[in-house]
Amino acid sequence: MNYNALTIHELKDLLARGELTPLQITEDVFSRIDAVEEKIGAYITISREQALRQAEEAGRQLDSGKAGVLCGIPLAIKDVICTKGVRTTAGSKILEPFIPPYDAAVIEKLREAGAIIIGKASMDEFAMGSANENCAYGIPKNPWNLDYICGGSSGGSAAAVVADECIASLGSDTGGSIRQPASHCGIVGLKPTYGRVSRFGLLAYASSLDQIGPLAKDVRDCAVMLNVISGYDRRDSTSVKQVVPDYCAALTDGLQGMTLGIAKEYFAEGLDPEVEAAVKYGVEKLKEAGATIREVSLPHTEYGVAAYYIIAPAEASSNLARYDGVKYGMRDMDAGSLIDMYKQTRSQGFGAEVKRRIIMGTYVLSSGYYDAYYKKASQVRTLIVEDYKKAFAQCDALLSPVTPTPAWKIGEKSHDPLSVYLSDVLTIPANLAGIPGLSVPCGISKAGLPIGLQIQAAHFEEEKLLRVGFNLEQRLEMAGCKPAL
Repeated sequence: MNYNALTIHELKDLLARGELTPLQITEDVFSRIDAVEEKIGAYITISREQALRQAEEAGRQLDSGKAGVLCGIPLAIKDVICTKGVRTTAGSKILEPFIPPYDAAVIEKLREAGAIIIGKASMDEFAMGSANENCAYGIPKNPWNLDYICGGSSGGSAAAVVADECIASLGSDTGGSIRQPASHCGIVGLKPTYGRVSRFGLLAYASSLDQIGPLAKDVRDCAVMLNVISGYDRRDSTSVKQVVPDYCAALTDGLQGMTLGIAKEYFAEGLDPEVEAAVKYGVEKLKEAGATIREVSLPHTEYGVAAYYIIAPAEASSNLARYDGVKYGMRDMDAGSLIDMYKQTRSQGFGAEVKRRIIMGTYVLSSGYYDAYYKKASQVRTLIVEDYKKAFAQCDALLSPVTPTPAWKIGEKSHDPLSVYLSDVLTIPANLAGIPGLSVPCGISKAGLPIGLQIQAAHFEEEKLLRVGFNLEQRLEMAGCKPAL
C-alpha cells in the first residue's frame, strides 16, 4: 500500500489499529519524494534526518498511549513559517543562511500533536505572488501538468500535498495564497478568520492581512488540521480570545435550513467559461443537498484589487525594512560603507517582485501621497467589510469561483504583473475583511487542470465553511482525484 496517498484520518485509523507505524509512513513519504521531487520542486529544504527521528519518537508516543491528534503524520511547512533548527528562507536569497532559534506558534502546536515535519515548501519570495514564479530557489510545477503553475504564494505546499510528498501542509494567505494554489492543484485549502490562528513566527508580508492555514487532501483533514493550529496566543497581539470548536463535529450535518449566497459581482466579465460552468454545477449540487440559493450583492468587489495593492505593499515596505544585512540573513561583504552595505545587500538579496512592492509601498506612504492612496484604500476596505456584513445578514455563506481562470503556463504572464495581480480579484476581499475562505475542488477543465469553488463565511464561522465544503465534496466525489505522475 502507498501510505503517502492516504489522508490524515485514514492513516490515524491504521495507526490506531496497529497496522503500521509512524516510521513506515514517513519512510514511504520520503520514497515518494525521492521518486517525484526532481520533477515537481515542491520543497526548498528537506529535513530527512530530523523527520525520521520525529517518526521514531511518534512511534514511542503511540506505544505509550500518549499519542497526539497528528501523531505520526508527515507534513510540509511553507518556508515563511519559522522552524527551530531548520533553515527558513521565505523563498528569498536575503535570508539564505537564516536558521530560526525558535518555532512558530503553529509549529509548537503541530509538534505537541505529534506531527512530523518533512521539510520547508517552496513559495513566492516573502509570499508575494500568485503563481510561485517568484521563488529564488526555482519554480515548483503543477503535478497535473508540469508545464503549468501550481499557484502562489503557497504553491509548494499545495504541490507537495497533491503529489503525495506529504500528507497535508501549512501555507499562509495574504490575498488568496492558500486558496489559489489549492484550486489550481485540486486540493482543499482554508484561510481561517484573521486572528483565529497565531501569526507568531510567521515572517510578515502584510501584517493586517497574513493568516496561516491548512492545505489537505479532503475537507475532513482540513478540519483536523484547523483543530490543532487554532487558538489564542498572547505572543500575537492580533490573536483573538475565541473558543475553538471541534471542527470535525459539524461536517456530517446536512444543508437543510442553510441559505447560500451567490454574489453577482463574482460572475462578471473576464470569468473563464469553464470555471463558471464548474462552479455553477457545484452550486446545483449544493441545492440538491438541501441548501437554499439566493443572489446577493458585494458592490465594492471591483475596488478590492486596487485597495489591496496599496495596503499590502505599504505594510510590506515597513515589514521588510528589517532585512538590511545587519542582524541576520545575507550581507554584502564588499561594501565600503554602511549605506553601501544596505543598498548592495538589498539589491542582491531581494527579487524583482519584492523590490517592486517595496517601492510601491514606500511611495503610497510618502508625504503628500498618504491621504490620496493609503487612506483612501483603507476607506475602501471598510466599505468591503460592510458589504460582507450586509450579505451575511441574508445568507449563511457565499459561493464563488476561487480564480477567474484555471492555472496558466509557467512564464506565460511573467512579463505582465498586472494580469497576475488581477487573478487575485476573487480572493482578496476576504483578506481585506478578515473573514474565512475555503477552496474545494469542483471540476476539471478540458485541458485537464483542476477548478476550485470558494466558500466564504462571516468571522469565526469556519464550521459553516467546512460543513458546506464537506457536503459539496461528498456530492461531487472529487476527493482522491489525482494526477498521474
